[in-house]
Amino acid sequence: MENTSGNRFSVDDLIIYPMRGIGKIEGLENRLDKTYFRVRLKEADSEVLVPRENAEHIGLRHLATEEETENAMRLLSERREEENLDWKSRLQKNESLLREGTLSSLATVLSSLYKRSKVRELPTLEKKLYDNALKMFIDESSSVYGISDEEMRKKVLASLES
Repeated sequence: MENTSGNRFSVDDLIIYPMRGIGKIEGLENRLDKTYFRVRLKEADSEVLVPRENAEHIGLRHLATEEETENAMRLLSERREEENLDWKSRLQKNESLLREGTLSSLATVLSSLYKRSKVRELPTLEKKLYDNALKMFIDESSSVYGISDEEMRKKVLASLES
């Protein structure tokens, strides 16, 4: 059933809406000759309409698999060489990764900013970006593993510390 017109999603699917978090497709609506997914967002307990034919283009995707989540967890503790970027360039790079919306891109942002915060306090915008990435990572990975957000937070912070 997978294709590029948004038909790979079905009613009752849990999905990720980049920059907004986890949602559930609650139904389909037809308006002005277009079909929309009616998506209930977990965090804001709000509803959005997503044009069915643009769903994949805007980055709507299914939750990560357990394997993808394990790989992202490993990225949290990986040691990698940090680029020597000024804070504006770093912010733009991390915002771009955050917009990708994958667990791996979130893990990369978290790892980078967490390690930087251990050297020096993060500027306000980077701190906010870190907090958003952490929230999105915890929401998705706790849903994948079927554990509480608090339990997942402990796992994520332990991985970042290792």
